[in-house]
Amino acid sequence: MPRAFVIELPCLEHSAIGHAAHLVEMLRSANLVASLRLGRRATRFGWRWVDGQGRTLPAMPHADEGAAAEGPAHALFVSALHCPDIPSIRDIVAAHPALVRRITTAFDQGLAVCTLDSAAWFAAAGGRCQRRRVALPWYFMGGFGLDFPGIELAEGQPFVDDRPWLSASHPEALAPMAIALTRHAFGDDLAAALAAVLQPDAQRERATRAALQDRRIPATRNSVLAHAIAWLEARVEQPYDLQALAHAASTSPRTLLRHFQQELGHSPLDHLHRLRCARARVLLEITLESVPSVALACGYGDASAFRRVFLRYVGMAPAAYRERHALRAPRRRWRVEPMTGMTAGTEASPPLLQGR
Repeated sequence: MPRAFVIELPCLEHSAIGHAAHLVEMLRSANLVASLRLGRRATRFGWRWVDGQGRTLPAMPHADEGAAAEGPAHALFVSALHCPDIPSIRDIVAAHPALVRRITTAFDQGLAVCTLDSAAWFAAAGGRCQRRRVALPWYFMGGFGLDFPGIELAEGQPFVDDRPWLSASHPEALAPMAIALTRHAFGDDLAAALAAVLQPDAQRERATRAALQDRRIPATRNSVLAHAIAWLEARVEQPYDLQALAHAASTSPRTLLRHFQQELGHSPLDHLHRLRCARARVLLEITLESVPSVALACGYGDASAFRRVFLRYVGMAPAAYRERHALRAPRRRWRVEPMTGMTAGTEASPPLLQGR
């Protein structure tokens, strides 16, 4: 079995179990990305649902899947508490000394301790968080600051990685927490791949749409620059033609160059290269096409020229970028197997891709 990074998930009567389950879903996504990239040799997350005494809770979301990764815990995640006020939080923490001791021991052992929202009280109660920083909702900051004056409140930050303490103020910050856990467990490359899956990326969205279909310039976008950019986005793979671009934007080439330089700080050709590299990044991440094929799909007939441009705008060669960021395993780990049981005149179904 691959090496696993196991996360313990303590659940109390007042715990927000849904948020813990949401984190588990993101850990499952990390496992899926790792499997797509590395196949059976991929490292993976495991998780273990427990009660306040550390006893296993089997009837929880994806409990069997998480338990398949055996071994000691490497991290704890304590979810928020459903409480009406701060005194109630204090009472719940005081009523669960075993969980406070478990978290304190985790700090002493160097395990990652992750808290969401009001669960920060559990982490702080053991006295191991002095001079650390914590992310909290604004409405808890006053009471928490009175209880633990030696802990810095990270105002305006929904997620803080002050390892070994990782804290999130709101459920929306669980994605950065899952990415940070992935980086902590398995390194920057897999964390970057998970971030590409979990976090919105407007540039990738535009590049993907442009790669799949032609787009027309919306009538509501009436500025010279907006028309020119939309025209370039719809024709990323076509040769650069400044005169045609200026005509599409209803202006002169000289005026168009001025608009680009004043507003964006670069030329239309630079912008086209950026768009092409954005599309190339997507294709390198999610397809098995060769680098020359990707170059052609992005408007570069010369693969060598494409490599030079990609290196300039992305900071690494296309092959190196694919090795670091690809969401698919290399081609040699996949094989195409024909469907059996076909009869004459039967329409063929798509082949099955199976990882070796």
